Amino acid sequence: MSTKYNRILLKLSGESLMGKQGYGIDSQRLAEYAEQIKQLADNGMQVAIVIGGGNIFRGLAGAAKGYDRVTGDQMGMLATVINSLALRSALEGIGQRTTAFTAVNMYPIGEYYSARKAISALENGRVAILAGGTGNPFFTTDTGAALRAVEIGADVMMKGTRVDGIYTADPEKDPDAVKFGTITFAEVYSRGLRIMDLTATALCQENDMPVVVFDMDTPGNLAKVANGEKVGTLVTV
Repeated sequence: MSTKYNRILLKLSGESLMGKQGYGIDSQRLAEYAEQIKQLADNGMQVAIVIGGGNIFRGLAGAAKGYDRVTGDQMGMLATVINSLALRSALEGIGQRTTAFTAVNMYPIGEYYSARKAISALENGRVAILAGGTGNPFFTTDTGAALRAVEIGADVMMKGTRVDGIYTADPEKDPDAVKFGTITFAEVYSRGLRIMDLTATALCQENDMPVVVFDMDTPGNLAKVANGEKVGTLVTV
């Protein structure tokens, strides 16, 4: 398999890890993700990963239930660490060398993140899992992913979701919704399309970081995106 990119930042949603369980981590879904990621690494691609924590805890949901926002977001950061450790274990279980980094110092659970150490791991053939968001409250894991993509000099940010791209409207609610093959960040703003939060979108736009939004839950899609096939929606400046 040839690949279009040398270094990628793959953003995975925590909700997708639930599979059909409705909560927590589905072992079959986790194994499918690990196999797809290893396939890229086996073909020489440098893969960094950021995972959300919504399958375990969401800071905003916690705030709505009475937690203060800072505490809720800190709990959400810990949820992303749990998911990251699970993915690290799944990858190492199939022979893929992997390092988990955390945005706040949690050694020996993971290495304390720095862009330099993450890049070194990637250049040495390891998958780098970047946990804990930005390490600060009030920022989503989408923003964390955008920041890490820029910091490590990724060629592209791939946002794996449960839908197969960006549409003019919610395709589950509007049967006339039309999918975009490509779209600019400016049009995302003007149309009010919330593919990720505004901070993450602005960060990618300002740093010329292309984003591909695609369906990660269909096995084989990740390899197709990496190969430059027209899967999902490409967002560019």
